[in-house]
Amino acid sequence: MVYTPSAQSLAQNLRAATGEPNEARARSLEPPRPGARAPESAPARLRECEVAYLRRDARIAWIGARVPAHPVFDAAFSAFARGTLITTTRGPVAVEDLDPGMSVVTQERGPSPILWIGRMTWPGGRDAGAGAPTARLTRVQSGAFGLERPMTDLVTGPGARTLQRGEGRSGSGGADLVLRPVHDMIDGTHVIALSPPGDIELFHIALRRHATITAGGLDFETYHPGPGFETQLTYQQLAQFTGLFPHVMRPADFGALAHPRAALGDMRRAIT
Repeated sequence: MVYTPSAQSLAQNLRAATGEPNEARARSLEPPRPGARAPESAPARLRECEVAYLRRDARIAWIGARVPAHPVFDAAFSAFARGTLITTTRGPVAVEDLDPGMSVVTQERGPSPILWIGRMTWPGGRDAGAGAPTARLTRVQSGAFGLERPMTDLVTGPGARTLQRGEGRSGSGGADLVLRPVHDMIDGTHVIALSPPGDIELFHIALRRHATITAGGLDFETYHPGPGFETQLTYQQLAQFTGLFPHVMRPADFGALAHPRAALGDMRRAIT
């Protein structure tokens, strides 16, 4: 087993190397104004996560971390529930039994090795912190989208997007393939919102390049944070986030999307 520094340590090293912005540093050194009270803030909610990734020498390494309960972090770990069967070159394999270096079958480029696997303990029907929103999980019933699509019931998290046909753009002569959030397809009959009473494990998979893979008979995207994700994070959060992806030095290293993403709640709009 190869042990690596935690994501928090990697983030601290990155900040030490790049330096804190002068403006922020100056504000941190300003003395408090007379009579001023420090703002009261609720404790930050954190989630437990673990990363397994493929090193350049083809060995597997691990990172364990506690990350903010933030949509960007959540999406990186929350596509597939334990037991989801992923199509690999060896046949269907449960997501929890995958290892970096194993090859999954992509729709775009055929067999591709797994570079990164994220696992998170997801808080089911509760969440840390008073007034926090409940976790959004989705059950897709067997055959919801056609024969053996999916083959069995699937449970997905907020990070799951499936490849669907959207409305054709003007002059395209047909329908476009878009990646649509599974939780945006809830109809109360075939696709159902879930709130499990206890913690569950969720997973996501990243390849060298964004692609779609088959999970339980449906086509899902591999992990990509999406264009401009860094604008949703503070400097410290971005440092911690990139520390979870040792193959990434800057946001552009995630590359381009294999397919456009449908905007939440609107199949006709897409994010490219």
